[in-house]
Amino acid sequence: MAKRALAIGDFHIPERAEWVPRELEDEVGRRDYDVVFCTGDLTSEDVLTWLKGLASEVHVVRGNMDYLRLPVQVAVAIEGLRVGVHHGSGVYPRGDVAKLALKAEQLGVEVLVTGHTHYPQVALVRERGVVIVNPGSATGVWGGDARASLTPSFATMEVSGRSLVVEVKELRGSKFEVSKFEFHL
Repeated sequence: MAKRALAIGDFHIPERAEWVPRELEDEVGRRDYDVVFCTGDLTSEDVLTWLKGLASEVHVVRGNMDYLRLPVQVAVAIEGLRVGVHHGSGVYPRGDVAKLALKAEQLGVEVLVTGHTHYPQVALVRERGVVIVNPGSATGVWGGDARASLTPSFATMEVSGRSLVVEVKELRGSKFEVSKFEFHL
């Protein structure tokens, strides 16, 4: 049976945003998730409470701006794939896909959910057999990277055996622009 996951992160609440945009909060709440993967930089216990209400299994890692007691990285099995979560800080340049693939290899995972850049990105690193999923920033706040889109975004993942379908949803005005990616690992 397929498992549905939410990938989300880089909130920076309340320092850079008051809360998640209502449209994004509503869109996230329209689905049932088996698992939530959060890339960190919540900076507020309120965000953690919200995430825990979205699924029975929630994996949150500490971002470079977090002071919450959270792990630095996590690796779990979902269906036939191993999925890791790491904020992405410590990888230079930010979001470097080859270096993130090495991090995935160190964690022993085929899928790495990561953040820190504040822009969404999905990439297959063929030579390593790794998919990198960056959901961007849920609040669309500035994040220290010139490539940051300042567009609120998140991703969903559906895992069935060794198949992975990723949808990145970016809030443009009051509508979502959706990009879909399919992988067979």
